[in-house]
Amino acid sequence: MTMQTEFPFTLPRGYLDAEGNVHKEGIMRLATAYDEIVPMKDPRVQANPSYLIIILLSRVITKLGDLDYLNPKVIENIFSGDLAYLQDFYQQINDHGHSRLGVVCPHCDKEFEVETRISGE
Repeated sequence: MTMQTEFPFTLPRGYLDAEGNVHKEGIMRLATAYDEIVPMKDPRVQANPSYLIIILLSRVITKLGDLDYLNPKVIENIFSGDLAYLQDFYQQINDHGHSRLGVVCPHCDKEFEVETRISGE
């Protein structure tokens, strides 16, 4: 069995670039310990601990729409609702390793998995 390490997502609003293009579809990979440690050395995080999520997301989002690059500046300019969505998505895939939940049908008691939709999607 192979482990899934990359997860597609769709931003509720989308990132609006300087040319007016909206980028909604993306891919986030699982975070490594290094991804979570390295931002702590960043002076922006040391000056403002809330900046940690900006650095962290810029490390684990591997694709966003048609953008050729993704850096903290892009994440800084994401709408706040999309940032909240990405924080939830990050938490879900890194806590569970997937974006699916095991459920049981209340009518037949059969167990199965469903793809979860994070708020805003």
